[in-house]
Amino acid sequence: MPTQPKILVVDDTPANLVAMRRLLADSDARIFEAGSGNDALALCLDHQFALILLDVNMPDMDGFEVASLLGESGQLRETPVIFVTAAYADDLNRLRGYRFGAVDYIAKPINDVILRSKVRVFLDLYAIRAQLQRALQDLSERNQQLIEEITERKRVEEQVRHQATHDMLTSLPNRVLFHDRLREAMQRTPRLGRGFALALIDIDGFKTINDSYGHPAGDALLQAIAGRLIAQVRASDTVSRLGGDEFAIILHDLDEADDAISLCQNLCSQLATPYTLQGHHGSVVAVVGASIGVAIHRVDDEPAANERLIQAADHAMYEAKRSGKNRCVLAPMSIDSPDAPDGNGAPPSSARLI
Repeated sequence: MPTQPKILVVDDTPANLVAMRRLLADSDARIFEAGSGNDALALCLDHQFALILLDVNMPDMDGFEVASLLGESGQLRETPVIFVTAAYADDLNRLRGYRFGAVDYIAKPINDVILRSKVRVFLDLYAIRAQLQRALQDLSERNQQLIEEITERKRVEEQVRHQATHDMLTSLPNRVLFHDRLREAMQRTPRLGRGFALALIDIDGFKTINDSYGHPAGDALLQAIAGRLIAQVRASDTVSRLGGDEFAIILHDLDEADDAISLCQNLCSQLATPYTLQGHHGSVVAVVGASIGVAIHRVDDEPAANERLIQAADHAMYEAKRSGKNRCVLAPMSIDSPDAPDGNGAPPSSARLI
């Protein structure tokens, strides 16, 4: 419900205040009275007035001084002031009043029709301004609400996209995102002039930990393994969980066998370090290993050979398992080599044990 407007009447003569109160009785506004400039300023600090009717000729502080002080306050500067004076015919005084912020003059003796008419105009303006302020406030609140809704919608969309492309347990890229990153790596190899390596990792002994200590311990182990893998590669590389206890790493800008071997050995060492986990019956220490197969994609390899690259790394990984586990095997130097896997599961004859 709209707030009732307030009018401040300032005059040092009590009889004038009584007369103004009667004239404004039907204005639908609350009337406040001040007998001096100081009293008027004090009231202005406590109330927001729709209009101030200000007598010019007052002792101690005249109307011009009051208007000047009101104009210096940012809070009160917009309050309209009508000077009430017997000196209306004095153009110099009238100009002086406008200079101090007056919006109009009313001459004494006061014509009640003119007074009511002018007061009504400013009360209507005040009501319109109040409506506009409420509308702007509502618009601002609605805009803020829309911003919050858009932000929340983007957050949810981002969460959905993340869930569609990332493993829920480890937050690593999942198989879908892994294949996308692998295609991107192959497409950019000719442009960058350097290849990359693909490492497929199968955790040795994971099933035993999972069966012995329960799924919570198994999940905690997978999360710990993911953390160690991320810590051992660069931010530009991609560590993925393909499912179960199988992981993959795309090592960008790495096409030298010695570099791949060194990194692979370090990964085996880090993953074989014991893990402290929480099982069904308290804290347990788990020890696992990793069988890693590494294949390298070079600049002169076919850009669309991603499946052959995966097969080469996969066969190298199984060769690592057959050779005693917790080790690395480097696939043939070229995935198009005659010694590449034959598709029937046979490992490449030139696979290199690390």
